[in-house]
Amino acid sequence: MEKRKPTRKIKVGSTFLGGDAPILIQSMCATKTIDIAATAQMSQILFEAGGGLIRIAVDNLQDAEALIEIRQRTSANLSVDLQENYKMAEIVAPFVDKIRYNPGHLHHLDPDIPWQKKVEYLAKIAQDNDCALRIGVNCGSIDPLKSAQFSRDATNKVETFAKNEPQNDELAARFDPLLASALEHSDYLESLGFIRFCVSIKDSDPLTVLGVNRRFSQLRPQIPLHLGVTEAGMPPLGILKSRIALEPLLVEGIGDTLRVSLTVPNSEKIEEIRAGISILKNVADDNIIDSKSVKLPKLNIVSCPSCSRVQNSAFVELAQKIKKATEFAQDQPIKIAVMGCRVNGPGETDDADIGLWCGPNQVNLKDGKRLLGSWPYDQIIEKTLDLLKKKLS
Repeated sequence: MEKRKPTRKIKVGSTFLGGDAPILIQSMCATKTIDIAATAQMSQILFEAGGGLIRIAVDNLQDAEALIEIRQRTSANLSVDLQENYKMAEIVAPFVDKIRYNPGHLHHLDPDIPWQKKVEYLAKIAQDNDCALRIGVNCGSIDPLKSAQFSRDATNKVETFAKNEPQNDELAARFDPLLASALEHSDYLESLGFIRFCVSIKDSDPLTVLGVNRRFSQLRPQIPLHLGVTEAGMPPLGILKSRIALEPLLVEGIGDTLRVSLTVPNSEKIEEIRAGISILKNVADDNIIDSKSVKLPKLNIVSCPSCSRVQNSAFVELAQKIKKATEFAQDQPIKIAVMGCRVNGPGETDDADIGLWCGPNQVNLKDGKRLLGSWPYDQIIEKTLDLLKKKLS
């Protein structure tokens, strides 16, 4: 294992991230944030299991009010996850240690205000409230301007592709907008004089995660990196995907914090912490996975981790049922995305052959980017299998 690359060391609550600090393991609460007792309890359980930083979603004022009380009931270091409403940062910052924003979601609110002004606002809030920031770039919610730019300009593909990865134009094109967005936001925060931040660049494809994080580390070696495979899915395959991406990076000295994102019931959320600990042990023991020799099923089921934004807890059971019902097609190169809410659901399902994203009572079914309709949970599996069989015929 190579020596850890010397990134900046930043304070996050009672701990540190980057530099010579130990690699931090993270997880995210899956309880509804407005359920104060359950969320505080889950935060503490994950913290005591080894979670150095626990993330909580805040989407509205009710969530923010609940967070104030949650902060009083747990000793965990807390990160807040902001999606469409960047202005929530002002309300929640006094009660958390880190704020995560997604560049791809900054355009939702106040579309006429340049993203730079919104980032200035976030940096000022973080500075005034002793908070760190995370720039969280995700394949399911890429900045639309970046997506448009790279779909038109193919000349950047090989140029930004990691030199020691296979020269695959399709893969390179997929992570170019991810890399470009991460670089742009990192550079802008530094131009403001704000350096207390880390970056995550996540995709549901392990090799994309491996390549793009390796490349970012080469280009911006001073910036701490948060590693993870988004929508890795259900264990054990979700853990295997995470190992393929994360263990080689960690061996190369890349990565300061990590999360293994698993589709599991609330009662099993601690499995994310255990999987992260296991990955670090594999690296320390020189027992890393050989990503080139691992044979993943051709049928690729991606599903998001359970979190407070899931609108129906039946989502986790649905993902498990889809996995079992489609076992007959394991050798077919088909991607099925099962997503628990609207945040990354539409974007991630756009990239799949068959997409399901779940509402409170209905599940939206997509054929590629085309929405076919919505059906109740007890009917959607039959509709999904009909579509799959049609594609295989």
